[in-house]
Amino acid sequence: MSFLSDIEIAQQATIKPIKEIAKKIDIHEDDLEFYGKYKAKLPLSLQKEKPNGKLILVSAMSPTKYGEGKTTMSIGLVDGLNYIGKNAVAVLREPSLGPVFGLKGGAAGGGYAQVIPMEDINLHFTGDFSAIEKANNLLSAVIDNNLQNPKYSLHIDPKSIAWKRVMDMNDRALRQIIIGVGAKGNGTMREDGFNITPASEIMAILCLSKNLEDLKFRLGNIYIGKTLDGKAIFARDLKVVGAMAALLKDAIKPNLVQTLEGNPAILHGGPFASIAQGTNTVIATKTGLSLSNYVVTEAGFGADLGAEKFFHIKCAQSDLKPDAVVLVATIRALKHHAGLTANEFKTENVQSIEKGFCNLEKHIENIQKFGINPIVCINAFPEDYHSEYEKLIELCATKGVKALVSTAFAEGGKGSALLAETVISTIETASNNYHTLYNPENSITEKIEIVAKEIYGASNVNYTNKAQTQLKMINELGFNQFSVCMAKTPMSFSDDEKKIGRPTDFTITIREFEISSGAGFIVPLLGDVMRMPGLPAIPNAERIDIDSEGKIYGLS
Repeated sequence: MSFLSDIEIAQQATIKPIKEIAKKIDIHEDDLEFYGKYKAKLPLSLQKEKPNGKLILVSAMSPTKYGEGKTTMSIGLVDGLNYIGKNAVAVLREPSLGPVFGLKGGAAGGGYAQVIPMEDINLHFTGDFSAIEKANNLLSAVIDNNLQNPKYSLHIDPKSIAWKRVMDMNDRALRQIIIGVGAKGNGTMREDGFNITPASEIMAILCLSKNLEDLKFRLGNIYIGKTLDGKAIFARDLKVVGAMAALLKDAIKPNLVQTLEGNPAILHGGPFASIAQGTNTVIATKTGLSLSNYVVTEAGFGADLGAEKFFHIKCAQSDLKPDAVVLVATIRALKHHAGLTANEFKTENVQSIEKGFCNLEKHIENIQKFGINPIVCINAFPEDYHSEYEKLIELCATKGVKALVSTAFAEGGKGSALLAETVISTIETASNNYHTLYNPENSITEKIEIVAKEIYGASNVNYTNKAQTQLKMINELGFNQFSVCMAKTPMSFSDDEKKIGRPTDFTITIREFEISSGAGFIVPLLGDVMRMPGLPAIPNAERIDIDSEGKIYGLS
């Protein structure tokens, strides 16, 4: 196991010019839009409507604060597939600055299973998040401008405005604000708020759009609020869709980088899975499937969030279908869900694996409900014991699931070769009866109940008075056919992060709804989850620094 930090490993790696990586998947240098030597944008023309590649989804058991390494295992699997002679590409999300400066730190993988240039990827990268912010906040500015424009007023009811501003930073002070304070020229005073950029509907729209035309159509369908006489208003009514799309003209193009082992990686889009849909763009996924035989992608947090949304939102809107699903698990996560503390993780404890298996077991069952039998990837850590691996492999076998250990963090592609071989074998030999659990024809409440009861294991769903009023409005607006994008804590199947393991006989509460009509889904907010996170007591930003030679420290 390496004793170097992730950033030290990345900085010592031999990084190849991006044009050499492009050649591996038959992309001509003339098709690249270079962002320096090691990053490039790809043209939309590279994606096929019905590509032939096989799609592998990587998800995980319910996460813990210790990190389970889902992105690391995804990158390791791509390196493993190429290690055994297959043509594979990683298609992943871009990191948000919120976690980078907050609690989690960087999100470019770890150890010897990383994408590089790591510092660039974790910071501003190619500016996609900035473009999304600008497009979002342009709409906000135009809304407030219209409120005080007597000549061209749409007579928007300020109290009905549902559109929020966004910023890619954890800043809890911006959740609820008052704007337009002061002189008359400062605008109409009203209550407003910020979401974090990964939760922006513009991010969701970018991730679900097929092309520029579809992007503009979706932008136009963004619900703003109502007129004073109750008529619905959309972004297209403000005549700003063209300008918003112009700001996104480069952001809509996927980004090509590489793994430490010189394999292609496409990074594009970055919605969180707890408070947004949690998967990269349709364009990037189809581009990867058009250029390679295998695409490895990941969906954020546990399978109850990212994977469920991958199936019900991304696949449903794009005609994509997963050919295999990998569930990442760690021994320490199982011990956490068994009730052990971090100090107890290093002690051999086979009984805790049996007790904590209930959490992984529920995720396995959930994937099986979608018609796919998953593969369990055990991310190896130095404090693990072989007896614990053996017990977990045995427990997975009782569910009809193959489990195996990956040492991709320490060994890169070589450490993930067995996983790669198992995935290929599963795709070639196992039956795949993929299907969703609900249809567009189901009502919003039926969709919520299906997810809550089938995926989370809840007994009941409660709605606050505010949520009930909003639900009536959603139905009146004709948005009943939309998917639901549940916003809840990732730490538990319930809406209470303290209920670890596999809670039963619990009720979830829908506090309120947000409408994402351009993206084609409704966002129910469960419990006390917020779409603008806050910083921890000691944020990761305090550990990040740069020296006089430009070398960055503390990102991992």
